[in-house]
Amino acid sequence: MINFTDEMRDLYQETILDHNRSPRNFRKIEGAESLEGFNPLCGDRMTIYIKMDGELIADIGFEGSGCAISKSSASIMTTIIKGLDKKSALEWFEKFHELITRPLGAKIDSERFGKLLVFAQVSEYPSRVKCAGLAWHTLKSILDGKKESVSTE
Repeated sequence: MINFTDEMRDLYQETILDHNRSPRNFRKIEGAESLEGFNPLCGDRMTIYIKMDGELIADIGFEGSGCAISKSSASIMTTIIKGLDKKSALEWFEKFHELITRPLGAKIDSERFGKLLVFAQVSEYPSRVKCAGLAWHTLKSILDGKKESVSTE
């Protein structure tokens, strides 16, 4: 279990800023399924692109604009999800959702959440939960076969 120190918070903020400045998989993928997500509260707007090979996520990318939290969340999501099967990707969605909506002060199992730990503090800022979750909810909608745009409202 983990408690956040100031040093750890600084490290996690650096990671979010790094993924915001240099997002991974920030690109359109030709021939991929795509779905747009929108967060009216913050103005975040992004499109998730996913190319499946059977049940395997062969490639994933995103484009769009938004705050550092939404952009870094999409970037980290794509690095985790790429190469996984659909079932595993949906399990990561559930873990992410659990992390950002957990009760304040709840202990965190660092092994369970891995790279997602950078978003652990988001639960302290309810307005930021929608920013962090936008890409993930858009991904889940694509994997669930939905075709309509995703909104955090």
